[in-house]
Amino acid sequence: MLQNRIQDIMLGHVKYQNMRLQLYQDDNGNVRRTLGHKVATLGYRRIDDLEQDPLFLSYIQHPLFRQIANYYIGEQVSIFRSMLMNKPPQLSQALPWHQDIGSGWGIDTNPIVTIWTALDKATTDTGCMQIVPGSQQYGIINQKHFLSEKEEATYVPKGSAIELEAEAGEAILIHNFLLHRSGTNSTSVSRRAFSVTYMEAQTQTLDTGQTFPIVFGKNALDPKTVNAKANELVEKFYG
Repeated sequence: MLQNRIQDIMLGHVKYQNMRLQLYQDDNGNVRRTLGHKVATLGYRRIDDLEQDPLFLSYIQHPLFRQIANYYIGEQVSIFRSMLMNKPPQLSQALPWHQDIGSGWGIDTNPIVTIWTALDKATTDTGCMQIVPGSQQYGIINQKHFLSEKEEATYVPKGSAIELEAEAGEAILIHNFLLHRSGTNSTSVSRRAFSVTYMEAQTQTLDTGQTFPIVFGKNALDPKTVNAKANELVEKFYG
């Protein structure tokens, strides 16, 4: 169902005005962002704000995910982002070593819980995630998100990385400080994944003090009544 829904969103059969999309522009991997659907293509690199869609919201609120979020975060839980990451055939880019935090995120607390779900089979050939096990214990290495060459030599010693291959439908629980990267997709099929970052509901943006959509606890979004994302949360790109 999620596979079909994201395809409908990419092709414009299902549209959301306040959904941000990143489209591969050329063979060199250049991208452009649009607010709302503009082009019918399966070549999108990234689609954010998927909690506006009732089907994706229902998945975000899976009972197991609620147990995890309540254990690590508390009763009141919001999401920083809910996004599709896509590696289309022959268009994908490698993603360098990084942590899912940083000053560019523009929020007052660094989240620690992300759930990453393979929508397609993720293999070495399609550019599956690679991680350095235990690297979250280093804490925040820098506030720039990506590692420098010197930091990579220090924190990703030779032979320390492993491939996280996954079947479609498998979900992976990730600490946001965990070092990870992904390669390019050299196959004729897409490698799509759905990533959700959960955090304390009181987390605010540093510039305006805005909070984010609540998915667990009081005033949580409901798939039966969910509306468009607030304009102020899509005017600026956080993260």
